[in-house]
Amino acid sequence: MLSNSLIELDRAHLVHPVASYRGHEKLGVRVLKSANGATVTDMTGHQMIDGFAGLWCVNAGYGHESIVEAAAKQMRELPYATGYFSLGSEPAIRLASELADRAPGDLNHIYFTLGGSDAVDSTVRFIRYYYHSLGTPQKDQFISLEQGYHGSSTVGAGLTALPIFHAGFGLPFDWQHKIPSHYAYRNPVGADPHAIIASSVAALRAKIEEIGAERVAAFYVEPIQGSGGVLVPPRGWLKAMHEVCKEYDVLLVADEVITGFGRTGPLFACSEDDVVPDFITTAKGLTSGYVPMGAVFMSDRVYNVIADGAGAAAIGHGYTYSAHPVSAAVGLEVLRLYENGLLENGVKAGARLMAGLQSLADHPLVGDVRGRGMLAAIELVTDKHRKTPLPAAADPSRRIFDRAWENGLVIRAFGNGVLGYAPPLCCTESEIDAIIERTRMTLDQTLEDPDVRAAMA
Repeated sequence: MLSNSLIELDRAHLVHPVASYRGHEKLGVRVLKSANGATVTDMTGHQMIDGFAGLWCVNAGYGHESIVEAAAKQMRELPYATGYFSLGSEPAIRLASELADRAPGDLNHIYFTLGGSDAVDSTVRFIRYYYHSLGTPQKDQFISLEQGYHGSSTVGAGLTALPIFHAGFGLPFDWQHKIPSHYAYRNPVGADPHAIIASSVAALRAKIEEIGAERVAAFYVEPIQGSGGVLVPPRGWLKAMHEVCKEYDVLLVADEVITGFGRTGPLFACSEDDVVPDFITTAKGLTSGYVPMGAVFMSDRVYNVIADGAGAAAIGHGYTYSAHPVSAAVGLEVLRLYENGLLENGVKAGARLMAGLQSLADHPLVGDVRGRGMLAAIELVTDKHRKTPLPAAADPSRRIFDRAWENGLVIRAFGNGVLGYAPPLCCTESEIDAIIERTRMTLDQTLEDPDVRAAMA
């Protein structure tokens, strides 16, 4: 009765993110009740391995008492402190210092937000202020990648290049431009890494020159494209794109909201390509999803130009909950956990995950397996040679998600037949093996669907 009551209350009142409102009303909500480690349990008692860490965010796993205690202790002592009026709190100051110490290069200045979307929005404002301070306000054009994701705020959704975030919203803006993704599995130049890098470099150069280098402010990129289907560029791709940015005096923003904090192995994925961007945006793994928080990492160069440009004047950008002391206390404890075994375990678990997914490559439905660390995907097709996607009638985003759920696994099932994986870094060998086993079971069941079989005929 309690479960049914919650379903009806949800139907009547709770607006869900990125959902068909009428479709959700019809289906009803699945209510999660509890979680521990890498396992989540719903209101019916059904247990599942969370192969997606919530929304790629519960990197540390569920149920860490030390995180709960850090939040409770801070709430008792100082539940809120504003950063306005030159005020602050010890946890926020210490977290900023710890993050700066671990960031690549000269990214020594940290601005805290509530999540990834407002972190991206903050960079747009900082970049505009930076160029105004330099006396070049005409540098106001921004470039991002097709199939990239940079949040769901009005400005960030325009930098995002996924149709669902534009349709009906009047986006993108005319100052937001796109170049093709590196998408190796479906790249027109083929799968050769050197050809992909050369093609992307040429596309970025062409777009900058089309707009005019004197107009282009920044290039936004995820080290691995997450919501676009876990698209992994070749090694050296990010570094090559950074070189183009430096050549044309274009700022590079590395969106590490998904990839940051051990998701691909190290704390920051851009370090794997030896890249020091002008900004890094983070969220999700920063607090392992236990409380809301994001952060913008800003280079010394950008910070000093903004600071000198403002002089004695206040820089008019701020949020009520920026540098929230409870979130910062959680962030400090999560960072401690990462460095006391979680990152190391994530590397081992990631290698096992990738090997396990590769073992599915011979399945009739699997066209591509890709990933890095604990961030991976398999792309399903009905014809491996032609790379034919699953038919829309198969409704892969709903049908495969439901099937995996029943099999005791939570994954991200994209509408184009891509299955996304981002398990908690705490996963044991047996949990990784179960993710693979339950995926294979789900694929075998999907292979028996009449519309899938018909498409393969």
